[in-house]
Amino acid sequence: MRHLAAFMLSCLAATSGAVADTCPMAPDHSARLDALIVEIQRAPSEAQARQISNQMWEFWADAPNEQSQAILDRGMSKRAAWDLLGALEDFDRLVAYCPDYAEGYNQRAFVNFLRQDFAAALVDLDRALTLSPRHVAAMSGKALSLMALGRTDEASLILDEALALNPWLPERNLAAPGGPLERKGQDI
Repeated sequence: MRHLAAFMLSCLAATSGAVADTCPMAPDHSARLDALIVEIQRAPSEAQARQISNQMWEFWADAPNEQSQAILDRGMSKRAAWDLLGALEDFDRLVAYCPDYAEGYNQRAFVNFLRQDFAAALVDLDRALTLSPRHVAAMSGKALSLMALGRTDEASLILDEALALNPWLPERNLAAPGGPLERKGQDI
């Protein structure tokens, strides 16, 4: 009976075009990302830092398998075209399929940020950072979301953490003297 059930499931999957119903673990790029963080901290120019940041994005956006990569890429394309609801549907699908893949949460947070749903963005950014604690882009997104919610002290702290990892972040100007996230009266 078990063989019959397995045969029927494999036939169903073959005829419906279904793919794996469980997401594999995302590739572990942590050692290479750690090395890139060291490189970006030593980068002598913004142009070189941007190249290193692009390399980081290649690792963050390396989805666990072909199916999840297709969902991620489609969602990012929809977001770039300002089809935010379509992108949100794709990223919902991605996090449901791959609940342990940080970039699915980070991308969904970005869409929610663009939709000005900052509270929803924070939930996803917290999850992304739980899964990938040194995800600099998620950290800066969290700082921006907190700032949008008027939680500037928290935003300043998380941005400081992000800038310690990547001092070339575009958001660095927010923490500069006179910026909205300047840490007044404290060494940063």
